[in-house]
Amino acid sequence: MHENPAPTMLREGCRGLPPLDARLEPWMQELLADPAACADLLARHGSPVNLHDFAALSRNAAELEEAAAATGTPLRIFAARKANKTLGLMEASRARGLGLDLGSHRELSQALDLGVAPEDIIVTAAVKPEPLLRLALDSGATLALDNLDEAAAVDRLAAPDPARPGAAHAGAAHPVALRLAPSPDELIAPTRFGESAATWTHWAQARAQQARAQQDRAGQDRAGAADPLRIDGVHLHLHGYDAAARVRAIGEAIQLLDALRALGHRPAFLDIGGGIPMSYLDDAAQWAAFLAAREDGAASDGGPLTWRDEPLRQFYPYHQSTVRGPWLRAVLAGEIAPGVSVAAALADRALELRCEPGRSLLDGCGMTLASVVQRTTTSDGVGLVGLEMNRTQCRSTSDDFLVDPILVRGSAEPSPPMTGFLVGAYCIEAELILRRRLAFPRGVGIGDVIALPNTAGYLMHILESASHQLPLASNLVSGDGGFVRDRIDAQPAVRPW
Repeated sequence: MHENPAPTMLREGCRGLPPLDARLEPWMQELLADPAACADLLARHGSPVNLHDFAALSRNAAELEEAAAATGTPLRIFAARKANKTLGLMEASRARGLGLDLGSHRELSQALDLGVAPEDIIVTAAVKPEPLLRLALDSGATLALDNLDEAAAVDRLAAPDPARPGAAHAGAAHPVALRLAPSPDELIAPTRFGESAATWTHWAQARAQQARAQQDRAGQDRAGAADPLRIDGVHLHLHGYDAAARVRAIGEAIQLLDALRALGHRPAFLDIGGGIPMSYLDDAAQWAAFLAAREDGAASDGGPLTWRDEPLRQFYPYHQSTVRGPWLRAVLAGEIAPGVSVAAALADRALELRCEPGRSLLDGCGMTLASVVQRTTTSDGVGLVGLEMNRTQCRSTSDDFLVDPILVRGSAEPSPPMTGFLVGAYCIEAELILRRRLAFPRGVGIGDVIALPNTAGYLMHILESASHQLPLASNLVSGDGGFVRDRIDAQPAVRPW
């Protein structure tokens, strides 16, 4: 695993209780060591500001590619655009030769406008309205079919339409992947995504029977009929990061692929989705100490660990010992049957392995800065540090972001040493940027900068809100002349119909 710890001086201004030190890329260290540069970015672009440097993306992708190559497994990586909304992510992924995993009409439109080839796109949106389906069909992008209603909608839209003679899909079979919902068991939780293998097999059998009946009625030979859909692969999405669970799901997916081939289809890939683990923290012992403190319900100084002692129930495993390349090697070595590894099963069927990482691909690619605007306390004496941002601007679906912020000193006189919580702009009691109590051993000053490290994957964008009519964070991408505004901030928010 790549490790590049920051100098101790960057850690001293703000510490968790217990501390959880972030992994920092060199570009982050360099910027955080320059208070004037941090303050200037906020002065010019507003607070908060999301900074991106996509250099680490190539390294992260290479780690996965090398793991697959070691077993002779062909691997195709599709960057999960939903993890980060910048056009810079799409441009960096395209330059690296990666595909794109897209989740909306707007994401797909932007990719096509950039000139991304349809064979480099998979559309995996959980809900696919008709305009999105039409655009995917017209462009030739692969659709991951989630359920039978979606498959029926695609059939209807794929039918020849004299009013749309210029559509790219006219007369052609449309590439699709069937999203499998693996059978739940002690390893795999129930999922809302996909249909069971039995459901898809029955659908494919009924489809084949219907096609034969239509051919017989039309007096056609069977070779002359064309199915509007071409099943190119099987796709799955699992919640969680356990390699053994992924191996079990792959085994079921391969059975479905075999059943589809027996019905005359020629699927060529198996897509294991995202959920490839990464590690935010350098130190496994720090993570263990946090888990122990969470169990005890008290911080390392004996005070409360969290806001009002509220428990943290759901969170990402911020330190993991097996990530990216080693994790993929473990998956490929896993056995789907006695003596049959995943890698061997894929090779026997000449199947390409695909994946759609977001968080693990964007590891090291982003950081969020915000200005300190006030220091105060609650009416019962709990310390507060107010930031010019809101809690949706660094939040995923977890209860908290469990990485220590970094305090970048400004020129103002700091407060006395204090402990307390980072709070934001929304007018609600629990408007917390982080739910953990933090220590500021040398105080904190108005105009200081709080840096939230490694936020590019999901944390910046997936839940961001402009409530109170506060502007969304500006997004900057590094270039030859420093950080420049990403063009996503100039995109009009319009409906596709």
